[in-house]
Amino acid sequence: MYRILIVEDDLSMASAMKKQIESWGNEVRLVEDFQDVLSAFVGYDPHMVLMDIMLPFFNGYHWCSEIRKISGVPVIFISSASDNMNIVMAMNMGGDDFIPKPVDLSVMMAKIQALLRRTYDMVGKIPVLEHRGAVLNLNDTSLTFGEERAELTKNEFRILQTLLENKGKVVSRDTLMTRLWQTDSYVEENTLTVNIARLRKKLENIGLEGFIATKVGNGYIIE
Repeated sequence: MYRILIVEDDLSMASAMKKQIESWGNEVRLVEDFQDVLSAFVGYDPHMVLMDIMLPFFNGYHWCSEIRKISGVPVIFISSASDNMNIVMAMNMGGDDFIPKPVDLSVMMAKIQALLRRTYDMVGKIPVLEHRGAVLNLNDTSLTFGEERAELTKNEFRILQTLLENKGKVVSRDTLMTRLWQTDSYVEENTLTVNIARLRKKLENIGLEGFIATKVGNGYIIE
């Protein structure tokens, strides 16, 4: 199942697109605040974005440029301005494909599936969790970021795996302890604190400062 973010201010069109995409087993979220599309993107961490060009406040080109500063996620532009100049502009601004309005839902779905296959099928054969360039290999419990690599202990790996699987959500200390030591009869809570500290140090050493945030009284989060 893929997460797809739709940035379209025509609610009836956005709802029709959402229904079609969800019928293929995907998860869809519609942007509601067009003044801050980037926050919606970061909070949802989608596998793909469908981006209208003409939007309130800032156009789709602006938001695609902002997304490109932090992510290479595929972006499909959608617009009634489907002349060659706008299509070329969309590609130059970081878009991966273009769908003209009025949107043919079957054509849209074919383009979405083709782009998802090209983007994720090869990665999908290698069991990894990825977020903002950090890649956790589930086979050898290693973490890579750019050219840097960190070898994780069993506990460090399980902590990071759990947080990445729940990125954008606060994970309680109790949840982490249950995940880490479910086969053990007892473990001191301070052991979790020590493992978190060691993991953060390894993350910092490969350039991932502040990757894990503490929510005092609640737990930890990768935002």
